[in-house]
Amino acid sequence: MGVYIQNIDCRVPKTCHSQQSIKERIKRLLNASQRTNRYIDSIYQGSDIDQRYSCVSNPDDFFRVSQSGEISNPTTKMRNDLFTAEARKLFVDVARSTIENCPNADFGDITHLVTVSCTGFFNPGPDYAIIEGLNLNKNVQRYNIGFMGCHAMFPALRLANSICRAEPNATVLVVAVELCTLHIQLKGDLDSILGGALFADGGAGAIVSAKKPALGQTVFELKHFESTLIPDSSDKMAWTIGDTGFEMILSQYIPKIIQSNIREIIEPILERQDTTISDIDHWAVHPGGKAILDRIEESLGIKGKCEASRAILRQFGNMSSATILFVLKHILENSGDNGNGSVLAVAFGPGLTVELAMLEKLTTRVAHKRTIEGVAGQLR
Repeated sequence: MGVYIQNIDCRVPKTCHSQQSIKERIKRLLNASQRTNRYIDSIYQGSDIDQRYSCVSNPDDFFRVSQSGEISNPTTKMRNDLFTAEARKLFVDVARSTIENCPNADFGDITHLVTVSCTGFFNPGPDYAIIEGLNLNKNVQRYNIGFMGCHAMFPALRLANSICRAEPNATVLVVAVELCTLHIQLKGDLDSILGGALFADGGAGAIVSAKKPALGQTVFELKHFESTLIPDSSDKMAWTIGDTGFEMILSQYIPKIIQSNIREIIEPILERQDTTISDIDHWAVHPGGKAILDRIEESLGIKGKCEASRAILRQFGNMSSATILFVLKHILENSGDNGNGSVLAVAFGPGLTVELAMLEKLTTRVAHKRTIEGVAGQLR
C-alpha cells in the first residue's frame, strides 16, 4: 500500500521586506560600531536572500526607539500575543487552501490533523482554530508538534505516514506555521546577527493519504524516514525562552560540522535502502543558510542539485519547519516526465538533529480500474 502527499500549499504574510532594507534597518536600530556594521554587511550580502516576509508590517512600531536612542525590545508576552493573533489566521488560511487545492480530498474527508510550530503558543491551539474555522468534523483526531525547530515537519509527515498505514481510509492534514521574525533580537552578538539575517515567516500544509492519486496528478509517495544526531554538537544550535522572546544559539560552525558528518550519515541510510547518492534525482535540503547548502553539495558531490532549496532561500528566507514543504512544492511543480523520480529530503534542527525522508515523485499516467469502469458505465 502506498501513502502519498496528495497536495502541498504554501502561504506567507502580506508584508515583504527586501534583504537590503532589513540590513539597513538593523544597522540603524543597533547603532553599533563600525566593526559590527562590517559583520552585518558581510553576513547579509553573503546570505543569498533577496527578500523575506514578516507578520511585522512596521518594524519601527515593533522596536520602539526613545528620544534618547534607547531601544525598547518587545517582551516575550508582547511577541507571543502577536503570534497568537497572526498565527491563528495563517493556520486557518493555509489549511483551507491546502484542502481546496487538493484534487481528491474535501473538508469532510479530513480524519486527522497535525499542527507544527516552534515560534509561539496559544491554547485552545491552532488545531482547534482550524477545525472551527473550516467547520471540520469535530471528531478529527488532533496532534501538535511544538518547539522542535527546523526539522519538525519530518516527524509530522512520519506521523501522518504511520496513521495512513494503520488506517488506510485516513486523510491527514498537516499544517506548519512559523513566525520567526517575532523573535529577532536586536543585539550585537554574532548569533543574533545571524538569526536576524536568515529567518522569516510562512506557513505550509500537506494532505497525506493512501488514496490512489487522480489521473494526471503528480504526488510524492512516502517511502522511508530516518532520524539521527550529530555527536558533540548540542551546544551549536539551541532555542531558549528569554524575557524578550525566544533566543537562539546559532553557531557559525554549523555548516562545517554538517559538512564533516553528512556523507557518513547519508550513505549507510541509502545503502540500507539499496540506493546510492548518485541514484537520487531530486534533493530537497532545508535551506538553513547558503553556507549549509554549499557545504552539503561539496561534501556529497552533488553540485547544482540543491537549486530548489536555493530558490526558496532566495525568495523567502528560512521559515523554520514550514520551509521544507516550500522546497518540496517547488520540486512537485517542476512538470514533465524528466521531473519524476527519487527525492531525498533532509533537514537539521537543534541538537544537531538530522532528519531524512525518502520520497518518490510520480505522475499517474493510467486511470484506476474503478475510474475506467465508471466511465464505461456512463457510455453505456
